[in-house]
Amino acid sequence: MAIEIGEKAPEFGLRDQHNVVIGLAEQRPKAVLLVFFPLAFTGVCAGELALIQADLDLLQNDRIQVLGVSVDSPYTQRVFADRDGMKFPLLSDFWPHGAVAQQYGIFDDNAGVANRASFLIDGEGIVRWRILSDIGHARDHEQYHLAITELAARTAG
Repeated sequence: MAIEIGEKAPEFGLRDQHNVVIGLAEQRPKAVLLVFFPLAFTGVCAGELALIQADLDLLQNDRIQVLGVSVDSPYTQRVFADRDGMKFPLLSDFWPHGAVAQQYGIFDDNAGVANRASFLIDGEGIVRWRILSDIGHARDHEQYHLAITELAARTAG
């Protein structure tokens, strides 16, 4: 079962497409939009991440960091990011296989990949929003804007 809104987000340190370890805790005090996707180079995943890249100026700034995560290796993430011009970190949950997705409760044991899930984690490490979707169905991209706007309103007051 996926972690719930209001719960502390599990900490992690994963290698990005440049083989640099990036951790959740080191992002603080920024919020993190954590986007799990099943596999690089697949149609739905590429489409979703292309929308995020196209909207990166709105989704990522000095108060929020976008992090993509899949079970692909850092080397696969690099080729994928370079091919599609992604300018945000793509993290490798390759080994131990899917360990972070398992901590978040979204690993599909039968498929061996993370389910399609996104979490908005505030600067204190608390999950403030989430969206879960079947592997074959894209998430509603507009929901990212609504969640970020709501988080900004919450932290402004």
